[in-house]
Amino acid sequence: MHATVIHGARDIRYEEVPDPVLSTGGDAIVRVVAACVCGSDLWPYRGVTPTHEPHRIGHEFVGVVEEVGPKVTRVAVGDFVIAPFYDCDNTCINCRNGVSTSCQHGGWWGSEDEFGAFADGGQGEKVRVPHADGSLVATPGYPAEELIPSLLSLADVMGTGHHAAVSAGVSQGSTVVVVGDGAVGLCAVLASKRLGASRIIAMSRHEARQELARAFGATDIVEERGDDGVARVKAMLDDIGADCVLECVGTKESMDQAIRSARPGGMVGYVGAPNGGPELPVRRLFNTNVGVNGGVAPVRGYVEELLADVLAGAIDPGRVFDLELPLSDVAEAYAAMDERRAIKVLLRP
Repeated sequence: MHATVIHGARDIRYEEVPDPVLSTGGDAIVRVVAACVCGSDLWPYRGVTPTHEPHRIGHEFVGVVEEVGPKVTRVAVGDFVIAPFYDCDNTCINCRNGVSTSCQHGGWWGSEDEFGAFADGGQGEKVRVPHADGSLVATPGYPAEELIPSLLSLADVMGTGHHAAVSAGVSQGSTVVVVGDGAVGLCAVLASKRLGASRIIAMSRHEARQELARAFGATDIVEERGDDGVARVKAMLDDIGADCVLECVGTKESMDQAIRSARPGGMVGYVGAPNGGPELPVRRLFNTNVGVNGGVAPVRGYVEELLADVLAGAIDPGRVFDLELPLSDVAEAYAAMDERRAIKVLLRP
């Protein structure tokens, strides 16, 4: 079989790799129908996160179950399944507490496991899922082709945008600012609309992304950044700022923008992977009673809820995929996202 292997900064290759093999009894082999490139994949691609040795990469995929171990009871051969961007058993205390990203027995696609071996990455023809019953969510039958992008978004970006909104306490009538116009930020706009926000300000300088933000529910667009961006937001919101600010980038500048855009007593929900040096100004938070909540999104806990809305046609998060390529062109997929020629790239094995 073939899969994506990262060798170093800007060195992404489509290579032949060994076929996955069942090994634990509770695992499954999934034939990938669609995968994608994530904004967080760009950190190792750019060399910000070092790659010490070649390994598989990618953590979002949907597909069909081809084999299951004898202990698997919740999914079966032939099921079309959504895999969250991490593996979890969904039964340990952390999973039961709603933080399945901290599963005591789980792990990360494409990352080194406790035995020093690298797990399968999601950008491949097949993936072994160690905890099939905990991680995988089966859809009711094989979905229509047009639904597959939205189902794939539930593996990460839609659930992550939703987590930002939930972490910030978005509810009916909330005023919201979304910092970041990547796929997660755009999904955070959609999530805020879904939760009843009355005004949603998307911070974006990119015309195509602005257009999609408006389609997802943004009422306003702010292109300014820094002091000018904060001033513009506050001028639009009674000179005090937003109830909820969703930080979906992960840099020092984006976190500063988010915190200063919140009203006194407001809340920042952050989900941007912190590879750009974000900091928390505790004195400012103390003086303004602004709260900060969030982290790596436990999307497994959101899949069923969001899946119902996708299947009902209430939300269409798959629109964030504006470029589709064969898996063999994965190097171009990374380049397109790195150069902001694409919001998010869908890959077909």
